[in-house]
Amino acid sequence: MTEHISRQYDQDLEAIRSRMMQMGGLVESHIRMAMAGYLDGDVARAEQVISGDAKVNELELAIDGDLGQIIVRRQPAASDLRLILAAIKIVTDLERIGDEATKIARMAKDVQGAGAPQSPRLVALGHISDVSLGMLRRALDAFARLDAAAAARVCGEDATIDEEFRAIIRQLITFMMEDPRTISSSIDLVFVAKAIERVGDHAKNLAEQIIYIVKGTDVRHSSVGTVETMVR
Repeated sequence: MTEHISRQYDQDLEAIRSRMMQMGGLVESHIRMAMAGYLDGDVARAEQVISGDAKVNELELAIDGDLGQIIVRRQPAASDLRLILAAIKIVTDLERIGDEATKIARMAKDVQGAGAPQSPRLVALGHISDVSLGMLRRALDAFARLDAAAAARVCGEDATIDEEFRAIIRQLITFMMEDPRTISSSIDLVFVAKAIERVGDHAKNLAEQIIYIVKGTDVRHSSVGTVETMVR
C-alpha cells in the first residue's frame, strides 16, 4: 500500500513538471512570435500571441491548483517540498514572461499602421531578443534535467542582457537628440527592449529556483561567482 502511494505521489509530481514544461514551451513560442510581429510586421503572429495569453493563464491556475492539492494531501518534506515551493515561483515567472510577450505583441499591432519599423537599431533589438530567448530555453532545459550547473550558467548570462539593454538605451537617446522626429518610435523601442530584458530576468529567476531544488540553497542575491562555486 505504501509503495503504491509513493508511486502515485511520484507520478503526480512528474505530471506537474510536465505541465510546467508545456507552459514554458508555450511562453517561449509566444516571445518568438511577438518579436516576429514587431520586427517583421507579422500582425497575424502578434494577434496569435494576444489570443493565446488566456492559455498561459489557464495553465498557471491549473498548475497552482495541483501544487496546492499535493501540499494538502501529501504534506511533502525535504526535497519534494523544495520542488513544490520552487515550482510555485517558477510558474509565476513563466506567467510573467507570457505577459511580456503580450505587451510586445500589442505594440507590434500598434506600430503596423505605418508599416514594420525599419532601422539599424532593430539589429540590436533582435540580438538582445535572441540572447534572452536562449537564456529561457536553457533554463527550461536545466529544469527538465534538474541540472544545477546548467542553471548557474544561465544566471551568469544575465549581465550580458543588462549591458545590451543599456547599450540600446544609449543608442536610442542619441537618435532622439539628433532627430526629435524619432522620439515616438524610439520610446516604443525602449518599451520592447525593456520587455525583452525582463524575460532575461525571469529566466535567471527560473535558474535560481532550479539550483534551490537541487542544492537546497537559496542563491538569490548571490554573486555569479558564488553560485558557480556552489554547483561545482
